[in-house]
Amino acid sequence: MKSRSLAFLSLLPIAAFAQQLAGPAIPDQKTIVDTMDLKDGDTLVFLGDSITHQCLYTQYVEDYFYTRYPNMRIHFHNSGVGGDRAKDALTRFDEDVAAYKPKYVTILLGMNDGAYTDFQKPTFDTYQKDMMTVLDKIAAVDAIAVPMTPTMHDSRASRLSGRVLEPRDTYYNGVLALYGAWLREQANVRGLGFVDMYSPLNALSLEQRTKDPKWTMIKDAVHPGPTGQCVMACAILNDMVKKLPVSRTVVSETNGQTSAKATNGTVTNFNSDSSKISFTLTAGALPWVLPPDAAEGVKLTNAGHRFSAERLIIHSLKSGKYDLKIDGQSVGTYTADQLEAGIELEGNEKTPQYQQALQVALLNKKRNDEAYRLIRDQYGTLKGKRRDLQKAIDANDPQLDAKKAEFDQWYSAMRTKVSELTAKAKSYEDQIYSVNQPKPHQYEIAAVQ
Repeated sequence: MKSRSLAFLSLLPIAAFAQQLAGPAIPDQKTIVDTMDLKDGDTLVFLGDSITHQCLYTQYVEDYFYTRYPNMRIHFHNSGVGGDRAKDALTRFDEDVAAYKPKYVTILLGMNDGAYTDFQKPTFDTYQKDMMTVLDKIAAVDAIAVPMTPTMHDSRASRLSGRVLEPRDTYYNGVLALYGAWLREQANVRGLGFVDMYSPLNALSLEQRTKDPKWTMIKDAVHPGPTGQCVMACAILNDMVKKLPVSRTVVSETNGQTSAKATNGTVTNFNSDSSKISFTLTAGALPWVLPPDAAEGVKLTNAGHRFSAERLIIHSLKSGKYDLKIDGQSVGTYTADQLEAGIELEGNEKTPQYQQALQVALLNKKRNDEAYRLIRDQYGTLKGKRRDLQKAIDANDPQLDAKKAEFDQWYSAMRTKVSELTAKAKSYEDQIYSVNQPKPHQYEIAAVQ
């Protein structure tokens, strides 16, 4: 007589039995997106909370694209609102994200979702549910989501200011790490892009505090200043943007003939004699230059070297010192050995390329300060007015009809104001794409007498 187990197995369909033996089916593994492949005419939306509302890391990333890809008209929309959680982003998603038909949407949410306390499972469950919905909505409009970890909560900054709050200042940075780890897993499962904001901010803070125990780039513990926002921009470029050199020009001698070749640039009018070398270089891009208030961040992240790489290499010079002039202006004196190894010019404020890129950055600063930050302020006010109206609806307020009419009137005026500010931002964008075009520059390298 058959045993019970064998009798049971004999009743199973063969396919089901085979599946039981093989174990659960392995789901398809999706390829991770490692680059935002932006083309001419594409739009990148930065979705977030007050840290995005600051219009700083977003501005710095914009500066990179304006200078590195001067011939591609890429559009940027800042969709940050102070105090937002994932559920707030859902409320405004259609008009503030989907309406711009983005190709990519970066997401910086979570700082407020954790409620500034220790880990609370119900709070985390709400964050997961709402963030999954955000990711679903982005996919539904045929855009690619690039979730980013929450940034750092700097408890030392709180303690230095005397505004210590517990359990926030003991636990909250760790809570944000957990939220970020969960978000990374979602990016892996869904095959999305991903940016680690958390680690670079924490690592740089630890490094600097080995020299100055009071150092911080997040004075209020939550909102990074320009230094921290530069670190954040570098994280996006490092994790999700293809790195291309500004230019790489090599002067060398072959079979007694000296010539110059450029990567991402064109060399013309080359001349070489016993006293000097000269040529005209038209690079394909400008160096990534940020406004002066981000100078500390540029230095600490080594941003120029990592993300610009504007190099000049000259082989076979006689020993000695050489003066480099660009458009007749001396930009530095270098030894033959330095020129042989290659000099980097992206951070040299004397070069016309640097000054041109700085013009771009300052125009974009105006675009953000005078237009986009004000647009974000309008959306911040909208959030408050929507909440007030919802309270009136929930309470069956007897003045509800009047309050709805008042809201509708305000909302119409708000949309008009946003349209005006958007047009102002577009005007600055037009100026940027006029100023950011690379120009030919005359180089001259001569021995110092």
